[in-house]
This record gives sequence, structure tokens and C-alpha cells, in this order.
Amino acid sequence: MTRRLLLSYLALAVLVLAGLEIPLGYIYARGETARASQDVERDASMLAEVTEENIEKGQLDALPDVVGDYATRAGGHVVVTDKQGIVLADSDPVARTGISLAAQPDIARALANQPTVTTTTDSGGRDVLSATMPGSSGTTIRGTLRLTYPLDQVSTRVHQIWGALALAGACVLAAVALVAFSMARWITRPLRTLEAATAQLAEGQLTTPPDASVGPPELRRLATSFTHTATRLQHLLKAQQAFASEASHQLKTPLTGLRLRLENFEPYLDPRAHGSLEEAVGEVERLGRMVQGLLALARLENAATTPEPVDLDTVLADRVAMWESLAAEQYVTLDITGPPVGSVWAIPGALEQIIDNLLANALRVSPPSTTITLQRVPGAELHVVDQGPGMNAADRERAFDRFWRSSESHHDGTGLGLPIVRHLIHASGGTITLRPAPGTGLDARIQLRPAAARTLGPRSGGEEFGARRARGQRTQTAGRP
Repeated sequence: MTRRLLLSYLALAVLVLAGLEIPLGYIYARGETARASQDVERDASMLAEVTEENIEKGQLDALPDVVGDYATRAGGHVVVTDKQGIVLADSDPVARTGISLAAQPDIARALANQPTVTTTTDSGGRDVLSATMPGSSGTTIRGTLRLTYPLDQVSTRVHQIWGALALAGACVLAAVALVAFSMARWITRPLRTLEAATAQLAEGQLTTPPDASVGPPELRRLATSFTHTATRLQHLLKAQQAFASEASHQLKTPLTGLRLRLENFEPYLDPRAHGSLEEAVGEVERLGRMVQGLLALARLENAATTPEPVDLDTVLADRVAMWESLAAEQYVTLDITGPPVGSVWAIPGALEQIIDNLLANALRVSPPSTTITLQRVPGAELHVVDQGPGMNAADRERAFDRFWRSSESHHDGTGLGLPIVRHLIHASGGTITLRPAPGTGLDARIQLRPAAARTLGPRSGGEEFGARRARGQRTQTAGRP
């Protein structure tokens, strides 16, 4: 933003300078040319009077001295002719006299007692000011005089003034740039501190509040309001996190006690009531799993974690190895297919939870002697395909709603597994869709962002502990809707 403000100030200064200096330079150039034309015309008139007097008195020998002195003193070129247009004197030593110039337009006009002042080109190709005056007394024409003056000196003076104007403009622009840079830094300093504070808040903790003591009053008030809002938000998040942490412990005890009390009733109940007792115990267990799922979802939503490169193939092999024994008890096979995918972007521990939840859902609905396929597709895509009853289109649309379970579902899921999976995938920058599998079953398609390939060395002790902790916090209780 500093650069844009600086460029805008400089652009405005350039427009102002151009609007002032260009007309000024143009007016000066025209004025300088006009003054030179007036000087040449005046000198030509004076010389024409002098030469006409010498021609009238017959003092033709004095003409070369007159025109030569002027040419030496003023730097012009003077040619004098008689009334027939024959050259009588020329300030150029190598020029010829006695030739006729009567056919030239300016000489012909002067012989007709009409002066001419114009800009033309001399024999050397230079631009000159030319003034041709008749040497006359009244209506009697005794000769003509042509005075040409090179425009080099006029152009030099014009170029000098343009250079002076450009130098002045550059100095003004330098001063404007210095002032504009200072102002832009002063204006944007609060914005930079706000940006840094926003990034910190997005990471979950505001450690450096924005500076509310510098910058324009509006930005200072904005920084103060942001700090107040961020502080209030942090308090609310800490309170919510504290509730999620404490509720997980406070709710476990009464639910466990309730289950034990219900189970203790069994010896004293009529056998006909045992079915109802088992249903009540099952509901208590489902309530416990639901509480765990809610707390897990709350922790995920409160955590602001940056995605990191994770080896999908390694995580996939690790999770399948853990679930194989449970799948074998249900006579279900787990199969990994497709070429290796490599590293993908994911928040720490997310891939493990995603695969665990999807495998848990698939196992609940997979009949014996079927296969759950984990198919890898180039481009960081993973398919978890089961051979269960599948879902219709309406159910697939609502499958990610919290607590929603299909009316055709007969298992004891909580309806929180797929919402947790979707949250983890979105936080990692990916997407998930549910589609019908070939034949029967469901195809959960996960699209992640591929990460740059890198060598994954041995984990340090802290990393291994963090990985074990992330695996220990995985939620495996979520059911398919």
C-alpha cells in the first residue's frame, strides 16, 4: 500500500508539473523566437537605411565594410543588391557579387517595396531567420538588403530553459517523493501492525496488539476497536475451550455411573424387561459417544492450525494395518490400490482421523466377505469405496449435516463422523464428495492439495510424541448418517 500511495502522489505531482512547465516552456520558446525575429527585422531595417544612403551617394565601396562589421559583431549574414537585384555586397567573403537575385521571392517582394520576415533554410541546410527589406526613400527603390540570422543560438537558449525547467521539476518530484514516502509510511504503519495482529489472531493467539498510538485518527480508532474485539474474542474462545475440556471429564463420570446403575438393575428385573434395559444401556453408550463427538468437533473448530506436508501413503498404510484385525473379525478385506500419491497438505493429525472415520463408517455397513477399497488416484485424490447398501441422492446431500442419520440406518452412529471429516478436509484445503460406488456401496472421494516432494527423515522425539498424541486424540466413534 505504501508503494501505491507513493506512486499516486508522484503521479499527481507529475501531472501538476506537466500542466505548469510544458505551457511555460512553450510560451518561452515562442517568445524567444518572436524576440529574435523582432531584433532581426529591426537590424535589417537599420542596415537597409544605411546601405540605401550609400547607394544614393554612390559610395558603393563602403557597403562591404558596413555589412562585414555587422556580420562580425552580430553573427548574421547580410546581402545587399541594387534596384535590379544585382548583388553589390555580401558579408560572406567567399560569396560572389554581381550576380542577380531578382528571381528570388523575398528579393522580388523587396524590389516591389514589400518587406519579408520569415523562417527559412540557408544553403548549408540550417534553420535561419530571414528579413528582406527594401532600401528606399519614399517610393523610390534604390536597392534591397537581406539579413539572415541562424536559429542555433535561439534553439540553445530554448534548450537551456527546458533543461532548467526539467531540473526544477526533478527537484520538486524528489521533494514530493520524500514527503509522500513519509506520509505513506505514517498512514500505513497502523495497517501493517493490524495485518500482523490479524495473522496472529488467525493462528489462534494475539501476542502483539496493533499500535494505536501512531497514524491517522481513524486508523488509531480502528486499531483500538480491533484490539478490544480480539481480546473479547480470545476470552470467548478460551471460555469455550475450557468448557469443552472440562465437559469431557464432567460428563464422563455421570454417564458411566448411569450405565453401571442400569446394569446393576439386571438381576432384579423381570426377564421380560431385560430387552428394555439393554436398549437403555445402548442409548447411554450412544449418548457418551455423541458427547465425545461434540467435544472433538468443538476442539477442531476452535483450533487454528496451518496445513503441513504429510506423506499420504505412509499414513494410509499405517491406518489400514491398525484396522485390519477389526475388519478380519467381520470377514471384511481392506485393500489399497493405485500408484503412490506422495505428500499432501493437511493439518497435523487430520489424515489419520479422516481415514479412521471413513473406515469405521464403511465397516459398520459392509457385509461379510466384501472388500473396502482405498484407491489412490494421481493428483492427491483418495477414494474409500465400500460394498454396503449405499445411499440415495437425497441422503448423500444431507450426509454432512450434524446429527443427521438416514431413516434407513440401523446402526448406533451419532451422525457426527462425516461432519468431522468434512471439517478436517476443508481445514486442510481439500474437498470431499459422496458418490455411488459401482454396483452397490458408497464412494467417498477426497481431493487434497499435493505438496512438493521431499525426503522424510526419521522423526525426532518431540515429533514422535506429537504424532502419538494426535493418534491418541482421534475420534473413532462417529457413525455413518
